[in-house]
Amino acid sequence: MILILLPDSDYDPTESAVPWQALINAGFEVCFATPSGKVAYADKRLTELGFGVLSTFFMTRKRDIDSYQKMALSESFNRPLKLSDLTLDGHLNVEGILVPGGHAQGMKTLLESAHAQTLITDAFKKDIPVAAVCHGVLLLARSIDPETGKSVLFNRKTTALPKWMELFAWYATKPKLGDYYRTYPVSVEDEVKASLQHTRNYRLGPILPFRDKPGGGGPVCIVRDGNYLSARWPGDCHTLARDFVALLKEQI
Repeated sequence: MILILLPDSDYDPTESAVPWQALINAGFEVCFATPSGKVAYADKRLTELGFGVLSTFFMTRKRDIDSYQKMALSESFNRPLKLSDLTLDGHLNVEGILVPGGHAQGMKTLLESAHAQTLITDAFKKDIPVAAVCHGVLLLARSIDPETGKSVLFNRKTTALPKWMELFAWYATKPKLGDYYRTYPVSVEDEVKASLQHTRNYRLGPILPFRDKPGGGGPVCIVRDGNYLSARWPGDCHTLARDFVALLKEQI
């Protein structure tokens, strides 16, 4: 079973649904877990409300909205598990974990969840495949191994949402939306780098933000370190989904 960790609201629909669709197509069982144990929906600005004249740049693509709508109708999506009830030593056979991102304030319910951090720490100890994208990488950066006092990413190579992307989106939307694109005062890139032993282990990826193709491919940044995969933003997610499925199949 593959576990997708979601906040109680405000996650990115592309970063959750594109990998979900790939996992389902590959025959994997997928379950969801949220902090409250209640059904959690994606950021409405990314699925419905839009960004006015800036929607071309920031709105979720139609094909990815279609995947999200299918995901939202699935039985497992509508019967999520509660994070505090989960352990990797329990009755669940967790074969992999996906941590999507998102930037609106509801994401904090996952990123600041001690239960989610413990789950991630245990997954890294057990070498269970974990994939994270964008702000989702923050959860990993904050997941501290009690034996070392260090983040599970301390000795890892990773990517995450680049600072320039985060600040561009913030500046572009600030006149209308205020700090909508600024989840925390410190950027994702800066916090993730601070969790690493060497900042050179952070991968920035291509400068031009081209989106990948359905099925994967294109100028993306997917970083693999052992059984850990990371990506930067929604534009990497078709490739992340493809590579995560391949990683999971290696374990069979």
